[in-house]
Amino acid sequence: MRVPPVLLVLISIASVQLGSSFAKDLFHSAPPQAVAWLRVTSAAVILLLLARPRLTGRPRRDWLLVLTYGLVLTGMNLVFYLAIQRIPIGMAVTLEFLGPLSVAVAGSRRPRDFVWVGLALAGVAMLGFTPGDLDPIGIVLALAAGALWACYILLAGPTGRRWSGVTGLTVGSCVGAVTLAAPALATAASWSANPRVWLLGATVGLLSSVIPYGLEMVALRTMDRGVFGILMSLEPAAAALFALGLLGEQLRPIELVAMACVVVASVGATRTARA
Repeated sequence: MRVPPVLLVLISIASVQLGSSFAKDLFHSAPPQAVAWLRVTSAAVILLLLARPRLTGRPRRDWLLVLTYGLVLTGMNLVFYLAIQRIPIGMAVTLEFLGPLSVAVAGSRRPRDFVWVGLALAGVAMLGFTPGDLDPIGIVLALAAGALWACYILLAGPTGRRWSGVTGLTVGSCVGAVTLAAPALATAASWSANPRVWLLGATVGLLSSVIPYGLEMVALRTMDRGVFGILMSLEPAAAALFALGLLGEQLRPIELVAMACVVVASVGATRTARA
């Protein structure tokens, strides 16, 4: 039975955000850099079983591209984990979403696009007037994760064209596993003897990397990319719902309004770009 592509994308969104909540829960037992390493390493192992990249006979440009892609992917995940250690997941995803929104409207001179940018910035500005304090370092880290997400989007297309299927992601994940090995293993004495950490770390890798990427790749074969972008705009709301249900993280009304501004701006920018 053929699964509708919209359903595949919704499952992908749920999988990613479920993985984020599991990752934050794991911070009680292991630091963010260790959880990020477990995620990327488990994803690399699974992907290597599914796809064997062709490594020989490739030009230098292919290797520079995939190495950069892997470093950006790894940095994005690590910085996001450092952010959600300090601020609620829903807020971190909302701030991070400014990255893909910037890519969507970059270079545009249409007045409508400036409206969407202004709406998103207004939403973020609201966070400065919340009655409780959001950790400023957490906010900066979430914005940095958004900048890396924008770079990831720009690199994903060229990487996918030069590395077929999931081979680019496979090599990129291996790059991440090697890059994070030293900072993660430096803290191994505090978590490596705990089997729960290894099990949940592998689960996070499956939920946050392998499943969503595979589902999105299948969905995009038949789905309009504009529709895909609109569905992905649900990420902040999904993040907040999973964090509320699994971690008990509650957002204040003004934070929910700020999130709504960014989501609406993302949907509007995607629709404008599609038109």
